[in-house]
Formats: sequence, C-alpha cells, structure tokens
Amino acid sequence: MADTDTGSTEAHVDVSSSIVLTDLTSSFTLSGAPGETVTTGATPVTMTVTTNNFAGYNVTVVPRAANLTPAISGNSNVIPSTALEVDGPAQGGAYAHLTSNPLVVATKASPSSPGGDIITNNYRITIPFVRPDIYSGTLDYVATTL
Repeated sequence: MADTDTGSTEAHVDVSSSIVLTDLTSSFTLSGAPGETVTTGATPVTMTVTTNNFAGYNVTVVPRAANLTPAISGNSNVIPSTALEVDGPAQGGAYAHLTSNPLVVATKASPSSPGGDIITNNYRITIPFVRPDIYSGTLDYVATTL
C-alpha cells in the first residue's frame, strides 16, 4: 500500500488594463483648388480601439507640426495644420479645427467590444491660396484609458 498526502494551491489570474489602437488609416488626401472646401467624404480615416478598461477611453488627434509642408523644393508656401478640421464621434457632426493641443475625437465610458470599436473620422479643409503642390503633415492619434 502506497503512502499519499494532499495539498492545494490557489490559481490567480491578474488581468491588467490594456488599450490598443490598430488599423489606423495610413494616409488621406484632400484635393481641390484654392477657396474650395473639400472632405474625405467616402474615404474617412478609420481605426480600431480595443480596451478592457471599465471606465472606457478617449481618442485624441494632434498635428505633429504647426504646418503642412510642400513637396516641391523651393516652395516656401505652407498650410497651417489648424486649417484642417475633423469630425469624429465626439464632434457629433460638427467639424472642429485641429489645434496644437490634442483634440478628443472619440470617447466611450465603458470597455470596447471584445473585437474592438471602429472609430471613423472625416476631415475637411478650405484650401488656401497657395502654390500648386502636395502639402503634407503627420497627425498623431493617441488612445488613452479613462
């Protein structure tokens, strides 16, 4: 007859809060002539936010630089980044100008769905009177838990 003894251990799963911003549209183009107001229209900027944080999240956008700069060497014209306007879920259909401070474009007071929440942002600009060129700048998005 074999000897036996028993014991127990408790299993703990320590789940931390997480947030992930994925599938962000890599670029968009607004095209037109000076004075025209153009939008992203049928091709908005989209992203997915996934978080298990019970308090929810904010998504902000901010231009990395003060100006959109030209591609053609020698062109001294610029377009202020603040000329860009965005309409995200937080704007509720009313476009807001970008500023040098992060602008909240989406907010939710609960966790995302398990597969993530798809966020859509539309952009527009009234094209200023500048030399014909492609003016570019980077917009930084940040997803933050509340």
